[in-house]
Amino acid sequence: MPNPDKYLEDISVGDVLTGPPIEIEEADVTAFGRAYDPQPFHTDAAAAKDSAFGGLIASGWHVAALVMRQLVEMRPYGATPMLGMGIDELRWLHPVRPGDRLEVRREVVSVTRSKSKPDRGVVRTAVTVTNQDGVKVMTMTGLGQMPARTRGVSS
Repeated sequence: MPNPDKYLEDISVGDVLTGPPIEIEEADVTAFGRAYDPQPFHTDAAAAKDSAFGGLIASGWHVAALVMRQLVEMRPYGATPMLGMGIDELRWLHPVRPGDRLEVRREVVSVTRSKSKPDRGVVRTAVTVTNQDGVKVMTMTGLGQMPARTRGVSS
C-alpha cells in the first residue's frame, strides 16, 4: 500500500465532493446489460419499448459501477486507497436512460475511530446521484475504512 496522503483525522463530517457529469451512452447500457443484467429493457431498445419503462434503461448495477469508478478516479483520500466495507441503503429511484447526464455528490456523514483497532476508522458517506433535470436517480450510504495518523480518542 502506498503511503497514505490523508488519514482519518483529515476527514470531516460535511466534506462534499461532486464529480463531473457522467454521460450515459446507449451502447454502454446494452453492453453492460448483456454482460451483467440481461433483461430486455437493458439489452434491446425495440423490446424495451414494450416494457414497464417504455424504453431502454440502464441497469441499476451499471449506474452503481459508474459511480464507483468516478469516486475512485476523483481520489477523495488522495493516495490513500478507498477500502470499501459495504454499502447500506442502496436505492434506485428513477430510471436512467441513454442520453442522461448524471451528477454524483458524496458527503461525509460520520467519521468514527475503531475501538478495537484504533489505528483506523470508518468513514460513512451519503452518495446522491441526480440526472440532468435534478431528479434523484440513485442514493446509497458508503462505508469505508481509513488509516488513522494517531491512536488517540475517537475523531
